[in-house]
Amino acid sequence: MPRRLATLLAAGTFALLTALGAANPAAAAVSTSQKLSVLSSWTQTSASSYNAWNSARLNKAAWSEYAFNWSTDYCSSSPDNPLGFNFSLSCHRHDFGYRNYKAMGQFPANKSRLDSAFYEDLKRVCATYNSVVRPACTSLAWTYYQAVSVFGSVAAVQQSDLDRAARIKADAEARAAARG
Repeated sequence: MPRRLATLLAAGTFALLTALGAANPAAAAVSTSQKLSVLSSWTQTSASSYNAWNSARLNKAAWSEYAFNWSTDYCSSSPDNPLGFNFSLSCHRHDFGYRNYKAMGQFPANKSRLDSAFYEDLKRVCATYNSVVRPACTSLAWTYYQAVSVFGSVAAVQQSDLDRAARIKADAEARAAARG
């Protein structure tokens, strides 16, 4: 989805929620169903969902009535920027989903989607890198996704996984340099 369209969709979602009183701090207390609705809209696999979450992250005051947990340890004990690929915001959104669904007692029903959204976010990050190093990035994205999917945390990423991706990246860069 073009970036401008995604931005417009995120702004439209915010405007709609504001019109409904959902994003207005002066509005009545936020209901559980309202909070779950917003949480769901921010934790889908689409780029527009990511953009809406990120817009809210940058303007948390507008969402204070929802009492979302915005805390993060980013990629836990795994690198936030493995081999220079910036996974930190993808990890932040993943933490946001995990922490808030757990707090609402809705985590088991949403874990799989949260993990899938994380993987889609990582792949979108990888798409921003040139095609020479992108395979190393997508290899790491898959490794991070498998770690959260199976173990619930990217802390399960092993040094051997990082070493394998580093070899992929170095080999690709060497081939590109040899071609001129």
